[in-house]
Amino acid sequence: MQAKLRLAPARVELERRGGNIYLRSPQKLAPFARCVTEWLVRWSDKAPERTFLAERKGDGWRKLSYREAYGAVRRISQALLDLGLSAERPVAILSDNGVDHALLALGAMHVGIPVAPISPAYSLMSQDYGKLKHIFELVQPGLVFAADAAKFAPALAAVGAKSTSVAELLESNPGSTQEREHARVGPQTVAKILFTSGSTGMPKGVINTHGMLCANQQQLAQAWPFVEDRPPVVVDWLPWNHTFGGNHNFNLLLRNGGTLYVDGGKPLPGLVETTVKNLADVSPTMYFNVPRGYDLLLPYLERDEKLRQSFFRELDVLFYAAASLPQNLWDKLKKLGGPRLAMLSAWGSTETSPLATSVHFHMERPGVIGLPIPECELKLVPTAGKLEVRVRGPNVMPGYYKRADLTREAFDEEGFYRIGDAVRFADADDPAKGIVFDGRVAEDFKLTSGTWVNVGAVRVKLIAAADPLVQDAVITGHDRDEIGALVFLSAAAKDRSDVRERLSAALAKLAAEGGSSTHPRRLLVMSEPPLIDANEITDKGYINQRAVLERRAALVEKLYAGGEGVITAG
Repeated sequence: MQAKLRLAPARVELERRGGNIYLRSPQKLAPFARCVTEWLVRWSDKAPERTFLAERKGDGWRKLSYREAYGAVRRISQALLDLGLSAERPVAILSDNGVDHALLALGAMHVGIPVAPISPAYSLMSQDYGKLKHIFELVQPGLVFAADAAKFAPALAAVGAKSTSVAELLESNPGSTQEREHARVGPQTVAKILFTSGSTGMPKGVINTHGMLCANQQQLAQAWPFVEDRPPVVVDWLPWNHTFGGNHNFNLLLRNGGTLYVDGGKPLPGLVETTVKNLADVSPTMYFNVPRGYDLLLPYLERDEKLRQSFFRELDVLFYAAASLPQNLWDKLKKLGGPRLAMLSAWGSTETSPLATSVHFHMERPGVIGLPIPECELKLVPTAGKLEVRVRGPNVMPGYYKRADLTREAFDEEGFYRIGDAVRFADADDPAKGIVFDGRVAEDFKLTSGTWVNVGAVRVKLIAAADPLVQDAVITGHDRDEIGALVFLSAAAKDRSDVRERLSAALAKLAAEGGSSTHPRRLLVMSEPPLIDANEITDKGYINQRAVLERRAALVEKLYAGGEGVITAG
């Protein structure tokens, strides 16, 4: 572990204009790479034998050096060009993270061919393939890849496609064509089309240009200069079809010459054990996860000293999604990691590459999402008693793929992207202490009393009060007299006979703290998990509040009617 992490000073410029507040970093953005694979070329020259990518094969790891990866990318680039792929005929990737997935994506981007990584859940967990069909109709891919063609056969048949193997593409010999096309790739070239899970309707394709992605990694490095001090080592499961895993984490490793161990685990009972096995093998210098992942990993770290030592031995940073990390989980992680471990966070979206704000200072509690990164400007607009936040900068998308109508709606009159979140200042008298996530503007609602309910804050309080029984909760109460919640139980609640009593006690505890708009008064436990086909949950484990409420409207009525199954304070 490093003696001390180098972090950017906690500074911010604030301007009030037209009733709005504008926040900017005083740092100027330094020059950045022309395209994503410029980083690969650099490290192939500078550290050719260093491991870039690794994935588990049996009891060991399949490892690929920077030199080997660059050679493979050049061959794949040539093969894709020979097959007639172009900006209008992108590559679609259906399967999970893996070395072949990475090489194909880099090979496409190297010569200006966009890549569209698609959630495997749309192929493997869907019954009607509705989202997959929608994406294929929009993208019109020129080549499709699934690591396990047999496993994806029904999905491939549903969209009339066949999978091409990476081994087949690697048989090509790189020539002058790929060199010429690589030289033409610039900041405006489309690198990826990433699909949002969306709160309603079908996924939207977010255009990710090379300029966006390269600017964002430079912005990250200026907020966290420590990433350049030693090559990061990361064990990561976060899916590359999402911006967190595919842009923030993957590009951080590539830009800074790090090593990425692809984790085949997931934050689900039965799959988290794979993550545990990998972390027992490899000691990361940085670790990224979502709250659900930390919640499942924590019991293993607490009871297994050997795993705990392996996990924390080289760890400089524990990164988490601040917006939804309960305080009790923060406290437990902090206790295990010790005082030298930096717990950092950030905030953004698929449309912002994703980094828009970064925590680059010491925090006392979760929820703080940091300060604007260099040349990324925030606009805080008073809305419904909150400050709605909007984003503008070189890391923000040019628009949605083939959807000019959605693009127009996404930006305000000053060109700021309407992200839909609200924030507040951690300290009203000192903006440099950062901003705090204050929920989704569209999710908050009023009780019949006219009092606003902060859905995000209520959800986190409930999960903490019921620790460790509640995996997630959807908050109810729009135009009603009191707050309620539909509750999804955690693995820790399985086979327990006192769940009802414990949940009732949690409600009583929250009621004793006062404030009718800050806690639920009634709960209903869900017997059916949230469904991905119904848009109720993403494959990263995030609950879609609106979709759950719409699909389970009858259960919301049952919650307020009372009777069998409804839990109230004891």
